[in-house]
Amino acid sequence: MSLIALFVPAPWARLSGGYAYDRRMVVGLRRAGHDVSVIALAGRHPLADQAAEEDAGRGLAPLAPEVIPVIDGLALPAFAPHLAAITGRAIGLIHHPAALETGFSEADRADLRALECRLLPRLKAVIATSPETASRLEKEFGVAPARLRVVTPGTDPAPRSMGSGGPGAAILSVGALIPRKGHDVLLRALAPLFDLDFSLTIAGEANSDPAYAATLRDLAGELGIAAKVTFAGEVDDRTLDRLWRGADLFALATHWEGYGMAVAEALARGLPAAICTGGAAAALVPENAGIFAPPGDHEQLSKALRRLIFDVELRAEMAENAWRAGQTLPGWEAEIAAFAEALGAG
Repeated sequence: MSLIALFVPAPWARLSGGYAYDRRMVVGLRRAGHDVSVIALAGRHPLADQAAEEDAGRGLAPLAPEVIPVIDGLALPAFAPHLAAITGRAIGLIHHPAALETGFSEADRADLRALECRLLPRLKAVIATSPETASRLEKEFGVAPARLRVVTPGTDPAPRSMGSGGPGAAILSVGALIPRKGHDVLLRALAPLFDLDFSLTIAGEANSDPAYAATLRDLAGELGIAAKVTFAGEVDDRTLDRLWRGADLFALATHWEGYGMAVAEALARGLPAAICTGGAAAALVPENAGIFAPPGDHEQLSKALRRLIFDVELRAEMAENAWRAGQTLPGWEAEIAAFAEALGAG
């Protein structure tokens, strides 16, 4: 049995992909017999304030030498004043570097990059949730390849989506209402398709960036598609399952994804995907199971979506390919075992 302390920003109950990954790992490690404590840090993250830094110090101080500290990437900047205490001991869990998050000023992003370039190379090891993230950690943040481990999220078996039954296309997007997810790009891509029958449901929490969430609702109105768009908010598992079952295609105009758990679930459900090629998400989708556009390019995404919404036969063919691809994705049991091995706790 290993003793593990996972540091994350509070609140621990968030439903975002990164937190879902962390929770699944905690549950799996505990079931495997490891003693895992979760230390949720107060304060602001990842632009750490004094409260965050002080809470990080309080969390570190009582840890016995045999405890393995694991620091979620969003919490990592809060440990800058405690660099000596984590050097060569702590393990970083990086879904994507905080410096790649959109919605910050250029100055804030530069500060985050400088912090991460200082902190990440000093850790005992760094676990990345995709090969793409690992590559950037090595090339841009100075993490030695020998210290990098890749442990992707698992994907649960899921029933195949039944679809809306037509005549139009029910589009589902799953992701927090934050700039990095590119929901504004998706709205702009759909606006010119006024001649097509479609609906869009966006499921994702709005509390991380309320101002941006409000602009999305305003934008839907300005673009004249408010009647076609539903902002479902943060939904429970039962409601999300209903949305998956009734969807005809999945769309995510992300600027960057460390992995793309929602994309993986879309494949597991047999949904064709409309994806912007930011980060690891597009790498999950076979070319015959989706359509692709560069990050931020709503015009290219619009052209691709037109084809997928209009051509029902193409959508059905891509759905079959998505279903086949989804059945090959790794499950959680194997990834939890890989995570334990990366911690040296296997």
